[in-house]
Amino acid sequence: MAEDSSRAFVKDVKRIVIKVGTAVVTRNDGRLALGRLGALCEQIKELNSQGYEIILVSSGAVGLGRQRLRYRRLVNSSFADLQKPQVELDGKACAAVGQNSLMALYDTLFSELDISSAQLLVTDSDFRDRDFRKQLNETVKSLLSLKVIPIFNENDAVSTRKAPYEDSSGIFWDNDSLAALLALELKADILVLLSDVEGLYSGPPSDPKSKLIHTYVKEKHQGEITFGDKSRVGRGGMTAKVKAAVNAAYAGIPVVITSGSAPENIIRVLQGQKIGTLFHQDAHLWEPTKEVDTREMAVAARESSRRLQALSSQERKKILLDIADALEANEKLITVENEADVAAAQQAGYEKSLISRLALKPGKIASLAKSIRVLANMEDPIGRVLKKTQLADGLILEKTSSPLGVLLIVFESRPDALVQIASLAIRSGNGLLLKGGKEAKRSNAILHKVITEAIPDIVGGKVIGLVTSRDEIPDLLKLDDVIDLVIPRGSNKLVSQIKSSTKIPVLGHADGICHVYVDKSANMDMAKRVVLDAKIDYPAACNAMETLLVHKALVTNGALNELIVDLRIQGVTLYGGPRASLLMNIPQARSFHHEYNSMECTVEIVDNVAAAIDHIHHHGSAHTDCIITEDQETAEIFLHQVDSAAVFHNASTRFCDGARFGLGAEDSERKWAGSRW
Repeated sequence: MAEDSSRAFVKDVKRIVIKVGTAVVTRNDGRLALGRLGALCEQIKELNSQGYEIILVSSGAVGLGRQRLRYRRLVNSSFADLQKPQVELDGKACAAVGQNSLMALYDTLFSELDISSAQLLVTDSDFRDRDFRKQLNETVKSLLSLKVIPIFNENDAVSTRKAPYEDSSGIFWDNDSLAALLALELKADILVLLSDVEGLYSGPPSDPKSKLIHTYVKEKHQGEITFGDKSRVGRGGMTAKVKAAVNAAYAGIPVVITSGSAPENIIRVLQGQKIGTLFHQDAHLWEPTKEVDTREMAVAARESSRRLQALSSQERKKILLDIADALEANEKLITVENEADVAAAQQAGYEKSLISRLALKPGKIASLAKSIRVLANMEDPIGRVLKKTQLADGLILEKTSSPLGVLLIVFESRPDALVQIASLAIRSGNGLLLKGGKEAKRSNAILHKVITEAIPDIVGGKVIGLVTSRDEIPDLLKLDDVIDLVIPRGSNKLVSQIKSSTKIPVLGHADGICHVYVDKSANMDMAKRVVLDAKIDYPAACNAMETLLVHKALVTNGALNELIVDLRIQGVTLYGGPRASLLMNIPQARSFHHEYNSMECTVEIVDNVAAAIDHIHHHGSAHTDCIITEDQETAEIFLHQVDSAAVFHNASTRFCDGARFGLGAEDSERKWAGSRW
């Protein structure tokens, strides 16, 4: 996720106050959420090691103490006692018992991470004492200099309040306001309030129409927000957090309310990512003139897709043919915008492999138009009877192919992917939301414009929405009632992040670590042609060879040396596995699980086909792998045992291509089919 410009202030952050809500500390049944607490402590450990000063304010003592005392009362009660009305436990006793247990847990977790923590219990009346406040600053300063984590909580056990959950008078009235007070008193650079939801919503978070507010603007949002129920276990829920956040922000302390359940959220806040809700005294200056309504975009795509599905096969075919014509008619304009993207990428110092994927080379538009026409003339994928069963006389059950609905596809720098994906969506009657790489912004914009303007008004160009900011992705990932499938194209980190952030089904595709195994019985003339094609035809493609595996017999007969010479003549930089690097005197590869996307590859020597298969399973990405051999039995073993989407015999990995498979587009072998080739 890209850094948000309104959060650039995090670059100067050193001292952080983190408040952990009761709903984060405990589960729904009142027991401790050990997994969440452990992950929180690991984040604090990492930030502590990076030089940040962390001050923790933790709720949860009263709830934890109540749960423990209830259990203790239960095991000490007779059956007759249990029949009597149960008296509510004293809140202050709960606080005393729970605080001891809570701190013991923090101490254990931090000790496992080689971090020391300290308990500081305060009451409202303490802050009325100027000497106390001076001593507080000195104590905290000393602890932070020793890299100790101060953990604050209100001392509810001896507080003069009527009850921990009833009295909201005084200098602070709960741990949210205590955290805000401490942030001001201890001159923190930022306050992070962790909750059980992702931030402040325009309405109750459970309402599908509620939207996450990324930046709180008091003048705009104060009268618009409808709060839901208070916290299931805390004192005030989101209302209390917003009040504390507004007070701190307008006193000069930036505040972020975000989820304490999501992994690494504190770290992501400090990286400047646009997560949660930001409160800042200058927020009104950052408010955009018009916010893009992601729900409106998704709903429009769904409504348009239904009109698209209602068309006949011939009508959808005509739309594709019109798009192909429009691309060719606008080739010069598309080329100008693409060249501007390429120039900007070069100036920004992007890797050559990315620039290669970004460029629409001469003939590419014509090639795209041709593939669209091939797709248009293919059999209609909608309405085909896949299975028919007669359940009874006159009662027949049919299984027919149908559109998926609305797809959200996040793809890489290749603008040609936009054309291919859009064409497949139209042929198959699906609505589409597309988010391309920022480096292809101008190319994607002109391609989207050309394509949508070729779609007739009866369907509407909104059937294909173009998401222009990565900041919109979190909002889209919440629309599980509108979007039916998410397909992220990018790194493992991106795919994992999206999977963990949505309830929508995710079809993830990340690495393309493809292997070519040259067996001892290979025809070496064929092997040379296949290896060179797999590596140098288009090194930036996901189906390019990244690892060359060779049978050990090819070392002694000189065949391996011939392959190496041919690769080097073509400008390929070679790295070796442990065996190859030693025998061939080449640098050792840092990892077998590495996608170069450039004129580089790894070479390794294996004992036999079984060792090659084992290597592929341990280090590959289950994309495309091939064997070069004249031994049919060895080939069959490889073809049947290698667990990859595409497995070839005597064919280049570059053959793994939807258009070559006759599926209509380059991306269709992954996105629109579940078969193994």
